[in-house]
Amino acid sequence: MRDAKKRLRRTMMFLNAQKPGLIKDPYIYGADSLMLDLEDAVAENQKDAARFSLFHALRTIDYHGAERIVRINGLDTPFWKEDIRCAVAGGCDGIRIPKTETAQDVKIVEQQILKAENEFGRPENSTLIMAAIESARGVVKALEICEASKRLFGIALSGGDYTKDLHTHITGTGIELMGARQQLVIAARAAGVQCFDTVYTDLENEDGFREDVNTIHLMGFDGKSIINPRQIHIVHEIFTPKEKEIIFAEKVVREIDSKKAQGIGVFTVDGKMIDIAFYDGAKRIIELAKASGVYEGEL
Repeated sequence: MRDAKKRLRRTMMFLNAQKPGLIKDPYIYGADSLMLDLEDAVAENQKDAARFSLFHALRTIDYHGAERIVRINGLDTPFWKEDIRCAVAGGCDGIRIPKTETAQDVKIVEQQILKAENEFGRPENSTLIMAAIESARGVVKALEICEASKRLFGIALSGGDYTKDLHTHITGTGIELMGARQQLVIAARAAGVQCFDTVYTDLENEDGFREDVNTIHLMGFDGKSIINPRQIHIVHEIFTPKEKEIIFAEKVVREIDSKKAQGIGVFTVDGKMIDIAFYDGAKRIIELAKASGVYEGEL
C-alpha cells in the first residue's frame, strides 16, 4: 500500500463514468490517474446507469497502468454507499471523497470500503482514499483530514465550490485560491501525503494554464486535476525534472555521501553552498525523474 500511495500523480483527468465512449480508452492520452466521476457529471436519474457503465469498464478494460480513481457522490446523498460497493467490486484503485470537511468523513468512507472489500473478496487495504477539500471548513481541518486514515494518499482542492464558500469566484489570477493552496500543501507535507490542485477550466487559454501550473509546482503540489487531454503535456513538462536539475541533484547526492564520510558538513557544488539539508530534496528530484521515465542512473 505504501508504494501505491506514493506513485507518480502529475495529472488526474476527470471523465464522466456514465459515458462508455469516454472511459473505454482514456489511457491513450497518458494521464497518470483517471478520475471516473459518479458525482457532478452524472444527473440524479442516471446514477444507476453510470454505476453499471463504471463496473463493466473497471472489470473489462485494460487501462495500461493508469490509476483508476472513482469520485463518489457526497455523504449527504443517498448514492455514496452504492457508489463505493460498485467501485470496489469493479476493482478500482481508489475512492475520492467529495466535499470532505472532517476526519470523520474519511473514517466513515473507510468503513464502507472495508465492508465492500470483504463482500467482494478484494484484499483489505487494497482500495486507497483521497479527499477533496471544497469549503473553508475543510481547509481549516486539512491536517486532521490528512491524518484520518492510513488509506489516504492525498488531498485535492476543488476551487469552484471553495470560492463560492468564500463568497468570491474564480478569477484566473489565482489570488482567491492562494491561501487554501498553501494551507493544503502544508497540511499534506506535515502528514506525509500528496496534494493536488484544482482544475483550470479555460481550455482556450493555454498561456494562463501554463502560468497556473508553474505557480502550483513552485508551491509544492504533486499534481493537478485536468479536464481535457490537451492539458496533460503541459503539466507533465512542468512537473518532470529538467536535465540540468537532474545533473545537479546527482552531484549533490554524490558529494554529500562523500563528504559525510570525511566529516565535512558544508561545501560547494557548481559554486553553490551545499549542506546536508539539500540531500532529501536532491533525492526527491532523482526519484521523480525515475518515475517520470527520464532518468536511468544508479542513484
